[in-house]
Amino acid sequence: MPSFFKQKKNTETKDSQKQEDRNQQKKEQGPVLASSSLAKNVADVKKKVGSSSDVIIREVKAGEQDNVHLAIIYVAGLVDNNTIHESLIEPLIQDQAIQNAHAMKQILEKTLPLGGVKAEKSWDKLFTELMLGNALVFADGSDEALICSTQGGEHRSIQEPSTQVSFRGPRQGFTESLQTNISMIRRYIKNPNVWVEKMKIGSVTNTDIALMYIQGICDEKVLKEVKQRLKKIDIDSILESGYIEQLIEDETFTTFPTMYHTERPDVVAGNLLEGRFAIVVDGTPFVLIAPALFIQFFQSVEDYYSRFDIATSIRILRIFIFFISLVAPAVYVAATTFHQEMIPTQLLVVIAAQREIVPFPAVVEAITMEVAFEILREAGVRLPRVVGSAVSIVGALVIGQAAVQAGIVSPAMVIIVAITAIASFATPAFAMAISARLIRFIFIIASAVMGFYGLVLGIIMMFVHLCSLRSFGVPYMSPLAPFSSQGVKDTLFRVPWWADQKRPESISKKDKVRQGKDQRPQPDGSRGMVNKELREGDHDDT
Repeated sequence: MPSFFKQKKNTETKDSQKQEDRNQQKKEQGPVLASSSLAKNVADVKKKVGSSSDVIIREVKAGEQDNVHLAIIYVAGLVDNNTIHESLIEPLIQDQAIQNAHAMKQILEKTLPLGGVKAEKSWDKLFTELMLGNALVFADGSDEALICSTQGGEHRSIQEPSTQVSFRGPRQGFTESLQTNISMIRRYIKNPNVWVEKMKIGSVTNTDIALMYIQGICDEKVLKEVKQRLKKIDIDSILESGYIEQLIEDETFTTFPTMYHTERPDVVAGNLLEGRFAIVVDGTPFVLIAPALFIQFFQSVEDYYSRFDIATSIRILRIFIFFISLVAPAVYVAATTFHQEMIPTQLLVVIAAQREIVPFPAVVEAITMEVAFEILREAGVRLPRVVGSAVSIVGALVIGQAAVQAGIVSPAMVIIVAITAIASFATPAFAMAISARLIRFIFIIASAVMGFYGLVLGIIMMFVHLCSLRSFGVPYMSPLAPFSSQGVKDTLFRVPWWADQKRPESISKKDKVRQGKDQRPQPDGSRGMVNKELREGDHDDT
């Protein structure tokens, strides 16, 4: 007897659990079409969208005796007008075989020539598809609606990217269209292993997000982590990829970027082939790439299109320029304040003569000039492009000359700040350049307090911080720390393509080999030997 009651109790528990699951499923699904009246459903749509003028409701009649009443609803500007008229409205009007009893089934299976047509009852899904640019078809007497793929509207044409200009390589950049950006990447990697997983983020905006990676090359642990972080996002709006970057990055309290963004499809394709993943956001031309490494922000796309010796020399120059933009004002402040003995005597006399009329210490000079130049730089960015560059250049010349004549700063400080500003523009990645602009002020203050000791201490702390960063579990300073013999082939210098046989070990854990062995070009003979043989053959013929 007790076992019987126990079995009955377990059965009741299972039934209640099933009922809760069904209730939860209905709750997630949201309200459904409760009426088969066309007038009622159209009225509900108007109530939901507030009778917005751009929501077009076209009521038509179909069937042999025009006894089938239909309503086609779409948002003007989000749909392709030719598709609406030629592939949706005209086939419905001209089809005389539609019957009132099975109108939806006949339209779905026979009438519409569109590729993507499906039936749906959930109001939430219907309104989501409507705002994506798809058309809805309601029929009188049916408690479901059809979703027709009619997306279109005006899009910006493919143009050359403005933030990552290269002297060699493709001249096309991403647009604000998600599907266009995905197709541009697929044109570079024509392989079915390029997987795309779409999702919607933003409870209000319902922004489309696409996660792209190459199956078999990208690390599965990294993929699992990024999917968890994306699903965890609970926000009302996603307007740009920067929202996603700030919500899924490993470390928030750092000035250094831990995700790379680009508007070049060839850069995305190259990173996918190394084992990284890309996040494409609808409405922005900037695509996120991760895991990102510190050295990656000093690499440019033309490094891989040029000879290895040229690319290596330019990369070393970029690193050197970056450290100039980082420490140049701090070195000047430390040398003139604490370590005058390190300056050559003649130069020290010149600097002392210039600073004789300056009433402020070197640290005040440096901070004042840096702040003034940051103001000019920000003003040049915000002003119209026609006058922005002119204002920034003229403003820098006028303010610098006036400040020297007024005795507020010394000419040497103006030169140092100008060199620092020019060097900051040479960094390929803007996110890394702006990090140097912020850290520069910390180094200036450290040098003003402790001289070169403070500057060296600040640099050590910066490298300790860099070594502690992670980008989706990958060490930020790899392959330098921890050291990787394979990954170091594409860091400060780039080895020839024929010598770079494997993918970076810190990024790709599977399918590490990307090219065969013995790829080094080794011709059988030199040009001189070929010419000699040709001349000898000519003599033999004569």
